[in-house]
Amino acid sequence: MLRHIISLLLENESGALSRVAGLFSARGYNIESLTVAPTEDETLSRMTIVTTGSDEIIEQITKQLNKLIDVVKLVDLTEGRHIEREMMLIKVATNGSDQREELMRLADIFRGNIIDVTDASYTIELTGESEKLDAFIDTLAKMNILETVRSGVMGISRGEKGLHL
Repeated sequence: MLRHIISLLLENESGALSRVAGLFSARGYNIESLTVAPTEDETLSRMTIVTTGSDEIIEQITKQLNKLIDVVKLVDLTEGRHIEREMMLIKVATNGSDQREELMRLADIFRGNIIDVTDASYTIELTGESEKLDAFIDTLAKMNILETVRSGVMGISRGEKGLHL
């Protein structure tokens, strides 16, 4: 069972997201993460789906997605060279200057930004591969994490290759 990042262009119309999610649900396939937003062409949205499965299952998923009327173009990014990133906002309770200094040091090491400071917490923004974000959370295990929000994976092909019409 390999992890795959499927990126697709779809019509920017109501119900398109629901139809894609419904396809996964109806066939019992799991979506690990899903991001969608409009592109530079206001008639199209770009959706990135992270899922796992054998080559046969991924082939079946891509065939079924290509049959959907809303799907304009599709690519499995994991078949070629690509860049992937995820964003995380994490709020950590702070009590005392030692802990605040430690959080600033860790944010700096992981190239994160402290974007909100209160008397009781720091909120840190971190971008990178999923493993980097997981490692940051593991590093904070001894601290009191109040809240974590993750965007899900976004991906793009390297070089000249791209997903466009």
